[in-house]
Amino acid sequence: MRIVVSAVGRLKAGAERDLCDRYRDRADKAGRALGFTAVDTRETAESRASRTEQRGSEEATALLSNLPEGTFVVALDETGKTMTSRAFADRLSGLRDRSIPEVRFLIGGADGHGDAARQRADLMLSLGPMTYPHQIARALILEQVYRAITILAGHPYHRD
Repeated sequence: MRIVVSAVGRLKAGAERDLCDRYRDRADKAGRALGFTAVDTRETAESRASRTEQRGSEEATALLSNLPEGTFVVALDETGKTMTSRAFADRLSGLRDRSIPEVRFLIGGADGHGDAARQRADLMLSLGPMTYPHQIARALILEQVYRAITILAGHPYHRD
């Protein structure tokens, strides 16, 4: 199963990109032995539309483009469901065991997700009740993907 973090906005070179690259690379390498074929990121430009609704619509279209059939879509949203790291690992494991070809995590722009992204989401997931900039949300979800993989592998990275 492939895991893709698809975000509105581009990371500039620097600490945030380095952190995201580090967790993506770790998850990608560690996940292969567990049936996670790849961990990738995808960036899309922020919409320049003047109206909030139009920005959300354009960004949702970009985030949802090129979804393989059968993709499980997770929209990161402050109003979504919260999970423990173990529950998150179990969810990823269950999706993999159901032969879901891809899990795509969507990180919206400054105005959140457009209606199309919310409607398409199979799961709305919250990283907590606070709102985070896309750079931090991207690092957090990539770290949690890596943590989930280490939990499933029995690696001591995650301590209860």
